Amino acid sequence: MSHGTQSIDRAAEVLALVVRAEEPVTYTQVVERTDLARSTVSRMLQALERNGLLERDRDGRFRGGALFAQYAARFDRVEALAAAAEPTLERVGEETGETVNLGVASGDTVLHVAQVDSSFVLGATNWVDVNVPPHCSALGKVMYAFDALPMPRGRLEERTSHTLTSLKALKQDLETVRELGYAVTRSEFEEGLDAIAAPIQNPDGSVHAAIGISGPSLRLADEDRRLGKLLVEEAAVLSKVLTRRLRKNLPH
Repeated sequence: MSHGTQSIDRAAEVLALVVRAEEPVTYTQVVERTDLARSTVSRMLQALERNGLLERDRDGRFRGGALFAQYAARFDRVEALAAAAEPTLERVGEETGETVNLGVASGDTVLHVAQVDSSFVLGATNWVDVNVPPHCSALGKVMYAFDALPMPRGRLEERTSHTLTSLKALKQDLETVRELGYAVTRSEFEEGLDAIAAPIQNPDGSVHAAIGISGPSLRLADEDRRLGKLLVEEAAVLSKVLTRRLRKNLPH
């Protein structure tokens, strides 16, 4: 085992001990429960604290740090968003018969967090665990267009002959997305598969999520304007619902 790997394992051991403890633990307790040298424990605790993984309470005892709280809060927000969006997804699903997805920005990609399945056999796909490059995804284009995702660099992955593989072409397409208020992909991720998506806005106008539909080109090819308008309207309603919920939960 290399020295670097050994250090990581020791830090992980200390971190796991503190986070799993039912109450904050002292420096001495960490030393006693890990059998590590006092100087090693001291260095590990200081490093974990500097990086937000641990923090000390008023009595100097250690507990999980801000990064854990941020992580938990982010996924609590995603669950709350998915619950609030469920009626919207169901309405769009009933109106279109197509697969409807809710996506959120996560790092440099889009995370699918909720779905209503298509009522058609052709097009019934579970997208939750499918990795779709954002530049050939309607949800991803929405995130790029409204600054929810950082723009990619270099030449883009080509999934089909219709995929936009240059940043110039992608940026031109994103201008259209901003003008229309919704994004469209036509056989850009997979031949014969089209998708449309619209942004969900925060109270400050920023975008962190989007709703979209996907299905075979033979059903969606001539429907992008109608379906785009539907998604924009439904996304606007959902944005208002989320704003009201946020304001209701704010302290008075």
